[in-house]
Amino acid sequence: MTHGIFIPSDMAAGDVNSLVKNFKGSADLDNGWVVTLGALTGVAGEAEVFAAGQPAATAGLTHLYFVDGESIVLTDSKFKNLDPNVQNYYVPSGKVFTGAKAQIGDIVKLSADCLATGTGAASAYAVAVASTYKLTWASAAISGVSLRYLSTDYVSLPTTGAIGESQRVTMYKFIVEAIA
Repeated sequence: MTHGIFIPSDMAAGDVNSLVKNFKGSADLDNGWVVTLGALTGVAGEAEVFAAGQPAATAGLTHLYFVDGESIVLTDSKFKNLDPNVQNYYVPSGKVFTGAKAQIGDIVKLSADCLATGTGAASAYAVAVASTYKLTWASAAISGVSLRYLSTDYVSLPTTGAIGESQRVTMYKFIVEAIA
């Protein structure tokens, strides 16, 4: 199974530490999915780790965080759990990961695995919807997290031969237009 690829091309969270939080989810999560900021976990040793919630209509679809990967641990001068194939990255349930808060003007790239089914780039927007971690293609922005489609790009996969269609993943470039 392939997993979502998230590339934070130009995000405020890269420069403003308060827009980055540590989370723990109760489900397996792909990079590029969105979560809500829950309460602190209250677990010893997790003083600044928040519960990752699924967007819900009652909690609103605003002020969401992009799942931005499991924390990588350096042990014995080697990075733990690194895989050259970016499609193999996801956050297992119960693991601490980083979340980057979406801000108006942020530019991100998401693979199709980050997005729920729909009509694709012809829809013009990817929006947050209740009861799913994935953004969904839509024809217009909503009152909540809304990303406007900008262009299609690609990311290469590791290969031992020439790069062809099967060695690259389609990425969709978006700009965040609304967060509330």
